[in-house]
Amino acid sequence: MYVYNITTNIQENAEKEWLAWMQNTHIPEMLDTGKFLSAKMCKVLVEEDMGGMTYSVQYTVENRDILEDFHRTDAVLMKNKTNAKFAGQFVYFETEMQLIDKQFASKN
Repeated sequence: MYVYNITTNIQENAEKEWLAWMQNTHIPEMLDTGKFLSAKMCKVLVEEDMGGMTYSVQYTVENRDILEDFHRTDAVLMKNKTNAKFAGQFVYFETEMQLIDKQFASKN
């Protein structure tokens, strides 16, 4: 299992619109590519020197081949949609991770 993480810092004046767009449009479109099993969005609870608010979206994918296929076939279109809607209002970075272990708390 792999995780494709996108961490985004969005300007405060665009945060509300961006957050609604991410939840109602962008993340569903990412899932509709058929490449990802699930998505989880988190707010990063650190005050940034540059201002704005930071969020992390983690998409799970079954294997690296599927993730590479996403980059070849869908990634540019998805990034272009974001840039067209919020140009100059955000910065982001991507991280690809391999899931090594997942554990759950036992219920006593």
